[in-house]
Amino acid sequence: MKIAFVGKGGSGKTTLSSLFIRHLAAAGAPVVAVDADINQHLGAALGLEEAEAAALPAMGDRLPMIKDWLRGTNPRIASAETMIKTTPPGEGSRLLRVREGNPVYEACAREVELDGGPVRLMVTGSFTEADLGVACYHSKTGAVELFLNHLVDGRDEYVVVDMTAGSDSFASGMFTRFDITFLVAEPTRKGVSVYRQYKQYARDFGVILRVVGNKVQGQDDVDFLRAEVGEDLLVTVGHSDWVRALEKGRPPRFPRLEDANRRALRTLQVAADATYELRDWEHYTRQMVHFHLKNAASWGNERTGADLAAQVDPGFVLGEGVTASV
Repeated sequence: MKIAFVGKGGSGKTTLSSLFIRHLAAAGAPVVAVDADINQHLGAALGLEEAEAAALPAMGDRLPMIKDWLRGTNPRIASAETMIKTTPPGEGSRLLRVREGNPVYEACAREVELDGGPVRLMVTGSFTEADLGVACYHSKTGAVELFLNHLVDGRDEYVVVDMTAGSDSFASGMFTRFDITFLVAEPTRKGVSVYRQYKQYARDFGVILRVVGNKVQGQDDVDFLRAEVGEDLLVTVGHSDWVRALEKGRPPRFPRLEDANRRALRTLQVAADATYELRDWEHYTRQMVHFHLKNAASWGNERTGADLAAQVDPGFVLGEGVTASV
């Protein structure tokens, strides 16, 4: 299952995504965790020391290699240089699986040991001083979008992406790449403003959106969120001494997380698992093609000097039964 965590800056989405990743690992599930936020904090939230988190290999720095490997023997893609972030797979492309080993994971993923077992962690890479004024952050997250476009995940497999804050996700089609999106909202007007933006943008694309109320202190906060987001409110989370200890660098063993918060995480997993039966790989592939053609026409053709519409394989549908190129 592909799961996104979104929300405004400071809402606690990275903390909640890290707790969810820990919950899945404790249950023995295979997990790929991806930090796609401009502020790279997921590694630290998963317990890495600052130096360890800073040393994680950046997907954005390895984009040429990622493109070249995913291209495989696809005859519609002339070269890795003509691939853009939305390039869809086709016959001959290499696909990615959650449980396998492959050169993309070898170059970009590192195992993080959590209670219950390891998870693979990948990061886009931070926005450096050298990028200021000359680069768009979405050029870095393009590696994540290509990863998701070529990913075939199955039941009881999880890819959890900590997305960039606010509504920046809509600068590409990446917001449609998930089975479910958890929007983390505080019980304030600012806290629900991103929800309204996301709901409006996502409505036309069939995005399954559920709200996780965070920093909730009482029934009045719950009532506020319910009034603002209605039935999209899935669960609420309150204060956590466990999280406070984590933020101080002294996290207890994960089984000591408060019962109420453990129940909240189970609710998230149940909601994510329920979307498996709703999967429509044809629709998923059509959306991929839609955004690719849109990007090709607006900037991709000019930048690459190629007709990127020709990369679309009209007979190809991504799905669990598709065999990848070797």
